[in-house]
Amino acid sequence: MSSPTISPSPTRLRLAALVAAPVLALSVACGGDDSGGARSSDDIASVPQAPSASQSTQDTRDTRAPDSRTAGKSAFYDAQLAYVQCMRAKGGYPDFPDPKLSGYLDWKKVNAIGSQPGRNEGIKGGRNGVCVPELRKTMTAEPKRDQQKDYESMLAHAKCMRDNGVSRFTNPTMSGGNAQPGGDPNPGSPVIDIESPAYEQAREACKGKLLEGLDGMQ
Repeated sequence: MSSPTISPSPTRLRLAALVAAPVLALSVACGGDDSGGARSSDDIASVPQAPSASQSTQDTRDTRAPDSRTAGKSAFYDAQLAYVQCMRAKGGYPDFPDPKLSGYLDWKKVNAIGSQPGRNEGIKGGRNGVCVPELRKTMTAEPKRDQQKDYESMLAHAKCMRDNGVSRFTNPTMSGGNAQPGGDPNPGSPVIDIESPAYEQAREACKGKLLEGLDGMQ
């Protein structure tokens, strides 16, 4: 009788620290250990036992492909790390904040930097758009979102902004099945002063209305 072949458990890929560094701690790179250990010489010399039902079940679980959602989040996080690194090294923002563990940027910190005198230009792509290619990659790598939930979240946020004094804040829309953010009715020539105390107060009051990842959209 031939000996059963034991399939090694695949090791989970670590999230690129790409920036653990830019990340500055963005840190987060999750990883995992191989659950299998080296076999001793005694094990090799002994006659192999037939695997039990529970062991067979465990082997099946161990050899399955990684969850695609986890892989997607890892790619998104890595792309965001690369973007942050670019913004710090070439984009003109050495203090650009680390992304959250989810991969999304902390827009409260980003906007705080952009609100400083002379620092708003380039806050979303670097000076002269030098980091736009990296920014586009983060958009491509972002896990698929529930557009209906995003729309409802932005709608509640827009209403809250108006209720808190930003009367010209517009509602989001749906286009081609995708939620489009609201906000300033004329983005090309803004009519809402996002640096005013009234706007800041409204943003603070309504921040809980937005789902994670939407706070930098409207």
